[in-house]
Amino acid sequence: MKILILGCKGQLGRCLNDQLKNLDYKVVYTSREQIDIANFKDTESKILDICPDLVINATAYTAVDEAEKDQEMADLINHLAIANVAKISNQLGCWLIHISTDFVFDGNKKIPYKEDDKTNPQCVYGETKLKGELAVEASGCKHIIIRTAWVFSEHGNNFLKTILRLGAECDELRIVGDQIGCPTYAQDIAVAIISIIPQLNSLEETYGIYHFAGDAACSWFEFAKEIFNQMNKYDQISIPTIEEVTTEEYPTLAKRPRFSVLDNKKLQEKFNIYSSDWKIGIESTLKKIDKGSCI
Repeated sequence: MKILILGCKGQLGRCLNDQLKNLDYKVVYTSREQIDIANFKDTESKILDICPDLVINATAYTAVDEAEKDQEMADLINHLAIANVAKISNQLGCWLIHISTDFVFDGNKKIPYKEDDKTNPQCVYGETKLKGELAVEASGCKHIIIRTAWVFSEHGNNFLKTILRLGAECDELRIVGDQIGCPTYAQDIAVAIISIIPQLNSLEETYGIYHFAGDAACSWFEFAKEIFNQMNKYDQISIPTIEEVTTEEYPTLAKRPRFSVLDNKKLQEKFNIYSSDWKIGIESTLKKIDKGSCI
């Protein structure tokens, strides 16, 4: 099987490389320099030339607050370009695995969101990601859409690495405690995707949306607290005091869902893939980050 990965330099793209490098797949890794999905014609020409059996789209406009100011670019990358990739995938008859987000929901539920729950994004990022999902579904291509949340790893920019940096710079941190979600280790997302691949053509009614996220809900405050608890084992690391604050006390340009816990049962039942243990993910991440880069 030939696999094309779009966005190989991003957090998930790099984790996919980590997990695929010792497996017997022919993998073509492309960053924006090789395939810029914002250039529709060039993207079509290059994907048709590669002729993959599977496209994994790990690209996205993920700057949630910046999307409020640059709505056109967010829509281009998260929606229109994805519609083009899906159209090309349908033309080739190949599979498309596309990554989406918990931000497609409004956060007003009190129990975990299932795949068929009503979507109602509250910010531009969520709106454009939802439009991308709908475009994939409308294209007619063979597809799997994986919604995930609060992604972190040793690669790229993410909450865990930001917390480590801020913790080294500040004696006190203010962290939101009334937004609830599920941290998800990006290496586990990569493993889940790879576990799906051999089953793509062997299961009936495989197409559709699936949730994959951490195994337990927490707030951003609790997430940060666990990061610092695990950092205690590194003697030279100074641990700051963290204060729990409300969303209203920590305003942002984009509105975040207050509750975006994802129900992972569908993926488990279909593919025998279990939720990510985010506390173990934190431990793995900290082990892989060089101590000198954490302080």
